[in-house]
Amino acid sequence: MLSFRTELEDLNNPIVANDIITLEKKIRLFREGKIDDEKFRSLRLARGIYGQRQPGVQMIRIKLPFGRVTTKQLRRIADISDEYASSNLHATTRQDIQIHFVSLDKTPELWAKLEQDEITLREACGNTVRNITASATAGIDPKELFDVSPYAYETFKYFLRNPVCQEMGRKFKIAFSSSEDDTAYTFIHDLGFIPKLQDGKRGFKVVIGGGLGANPYLAQTAYEFLEEDQIIPFTESVIRVFDRYGERNRRMKARLKFLLDEIGLPELMRLVAEERLAIKHKRYKIDYDSYPDPAVPEFVPQNPVTDIDEEKYQQWLDTNVFEQKQEGFFGVYVKLPLGNLSSDRARQFADIVDSFASTELRITVNQGYLIRFVRAEVLRHLFAALDKMQLAEPGFDSVADITACPGTESCNLGISDSTQISLALEKVIREEFPDFIHNSDIKIKISGCPNSCGQHGLAGIGFHGSTIKDKQGKILPALVVLLGGGKLQNGNGIISDKLIKIPSRRGPDALRLLLTDYEANAFDGEYYHDYFQRLGRNHFYTLLKPLGDITNTSPIEYIDWGQDNNFILHTAVGECAGVIIDLVSTLLYETEEKIAWSKEAIEKKLYADAIYHSYSAFINTAKALLLTKEVKPSTQIQTLNDFQLHFVDSGVFPFAENFKEHVLRINKNEPTEDFASAFLADAQNFMEQAFAFKNVEKVSA
Repeated sequence: MLSFRTELEDLNNPIVANDIITLEKKIRLFREGKIDDEKFRSLRLARGIYGQRQPGVQMIRIKLPFGRVTTKQLRRIADISDEYASSNLHATTRQDIQIHFVSLDKTPELWAKLEQDEITLREACGNTVRNITASATAGIDPKELFDVSPYAYETFKYFLRNPVCQEMGRKFKIAFSSSEDDTAYTFIHDLGFIPKLQDGKRGFKVVIGGGLGANPYLAQTAYEFLEEDQIIPFTESVIRVFDRYGERNRRMKARLKFLLDEIGLPELMRLVAEERLAIKHKRYKIDYDSYPDPAVPEFVPQNPVTDIDEEKYQQWLDTNVFEQKQEGFFGVYVKLPLGNLSSDRARQFADIVDSFASTELRITVNQGYLIRFVRAEVLRHLFAALDKMQLAEPGFDSVADITACPGTESCNLGISDSTQISLALEKVIREEFPDFIHNSDIKIKISGCPNSCGQHGLAGIGFHGSTIKDKQGKILPALVVLLGGGKLQNGNGIISDKLIKIPSRRGPDALRLLLTDYEANAFDGEYYHDYFQRLGRNHFYTLLKPLGDITNTSPIEYIDWGQDNNFILHTAVGECAGVIIDLVSTLLYETEEKIAWSKEAIEKKLYADAIYHSYSAFINTAKALLLTKEVKPSTQIQTLNDFQLHFVDSGVFPFAENFKEHVLRINKNEPTEDFASAFLADAQNFMEQAFAFKNVEKVSA
């Protein structure tokens, strides 16, 4: 029985309410052992629910398109964190907010309360289109040709709950930069968009196939200019190809970058062009007014502010404040160590923003906040208010502003600490290299493992968690040091070069050596990546090599940052135990769901959606029958080929046509009512034949 009926009744969107009710039902079935653990994991991840390192609790990722959050929403999230989580709001490099230590059973209720302020969890995790990011300065950037915010928002809305991207092989990431400065790092995304004007028309340079992780790839150029009404049709076509041809069994190879590397850009673009006939919209007009303008206060305080640290205020103006393209207004960055803001401070922060700026904030890709539309007359007042809360630290996005993922604090994949070491490194910079708060070229980024959630793969100075064994076989927590990465211009970038592995406790010494060397050897105005290339990796390896020598170690080096005991390598464990499930039956049960969704979509005249649900039903049914022969295809295309080989060609399962060609009619037809209905009937007939075949096989056995 639902215990949060009131919250659901307050929602105006029946689709959202049904989504939340479905989650509650699936949790109940999972608890009863009626849903396989892997299938349930996929379902909950697609609803922003991520199992933590600590057994029995979840991390909840809140999806905030292009980092936009109003002060009202920020208060709502703070209240939710107090009621259900750990009273902390963690800003991520994908401009989300995460809360931790949430009970799985409370997640539907939590979600319902968030949706009352139009905040969603849907597709914040999982094999979906993840949060669509954009330059935090979009809309106020003096360098921008036009505001990319509506494009990011319309793309978010279009793909939310879209059938083409609910069960892909892996996640799919999209970014919009506000200018050629590329502050959204488009070059590390599956798709990246940089605004352009051509003959007075708006459009975008499009880059494709980038990604970090353990095997980073730089994106390639798909279009130098793609008209604005083509970005959503093109994106849908790319996603359909990725869904069909992308790897599914080998998780480490299941990103678009690997498919692009395998088949090449010309072939990928050919496959994308094949999808044009079947997509829902051949052109998609962007609504420039798709979300309300932020409220900007007229109030200007009359009392002068005199009781502030004038030197710190000037540093803050120099490093955290910039003039907007709107005359008389300023953007103000807030630097947050580790991206963390307690719920109490979040509410106070929201009050300050309401008093002195727009009600709309943006979360930045380096885990801070951007306050927008601050009048020149209130800058001192804003600084004074923020400084009382320790939120006016100078050096935003500088060497002293380190990006770090939560790592071993909560993530199952974390190997060694990435948070406490970050604070130790910031202390080194603050106390020993204070002038570096003015250096915004060198980015220091840390991840707890090679997967690069902290974006170490594009850092000037990067670290990721690892381990080292001494001669006695004892394990030390370690850091891999990477150097020379960075953002260039116009969708181009440089991947960091892996250099050496050192004990984690020697991280501050490594930073001292690197910054001292930079002070001594860099030319005036030289970018760090150019300095790294000029001196060569051997110079830096020689510099850091003594720190990698573990012939002699001290007891503290066997203890990770923030810990009291000797390091133990954590092995990720399942979040919940479950009974053994008949996977074939589970897949066929899901096929029935997809058939029902297809029928519902046809009733709503959503013919493209209906066709994709029917296509997914074909794939699911074929996978289920292949499992009976212990055949596990790695892609959807391979599923079609394998079914033809093992069932049709062998005469085991009578099928009048070539199975692959029969199913791939999906991209050979316009999404009309007639084709949607015919394709659904074929998918349903195939499912019924599969049920009958399975029952016969069961009796024969």
